[in-house]
Amino acid sequence: MRAEDIAGPGDATDAELARTIIEAPPGSAQAEEAELYQRFARRVRLFGLRHLRDDEAARDLAQQVMMLTIERLREGAVRDPNQIASFILGASRTMTRDLQRRERRREALRQNTWHAMPIVEPSIGNAIDLDRLERCMRHLSDRARAVLLLTFYAEKTTTEVGQALGLAEGHVRVIRHRALEQLRQCFISDKVAS
Repeated sequence: MRAEDIAGPGDATDAELARTIIEAPPGSAQAEEAELYQRFARRVRLFGLRHLRDDEAARDLAQQVMMLTIERLREGAVRDPNQIASFILGASRTMTRDLQRRERRREALRQNTWHAMPIVEPSIGNAIDLDRLERCMRHLSDRARAVLLLTFYAEKTTTEVGQALGLAEGHVRVIRHRALEQLRQCFISDKVAS
């Protein structure tokens, strides 16, 4: 047995790790993938921190770049395994630019929406009948009530509501949509009855 056969992934060069991942059957190069992740994830995170100026976004960037890198290696889509560090840096730059562009668009949309929204003074005629609202809320399921309370009272995003209740974002939207429709129907039937 040769010494290089005994050496673990920690002793391999970046290019050797990349080649091992490319040549390995699916699922058999986990140690090498973990080692590649360990070597580069911190660097990508620091790159993201410098350009995105947000620790959470930088951590997400590192996760996404390293997942992309490992997937591309498994697919054999990396042209030159000797240049794996350059591939990772290029992917980091591209994803960072995409994230920055997306954030600029969101900010522009927020600014445009805020200025375009008319300011409406509340009037007595538009006030919500809290007793009726409470009565109608009692008709909702516990989960639907929780979704509405977290959304409108606690002002949580769809993602945060989903995390709090263990639901997918799409499911939260469906529950909220149906619950609002139930409330609307309840208000209409209460109005007709009174």
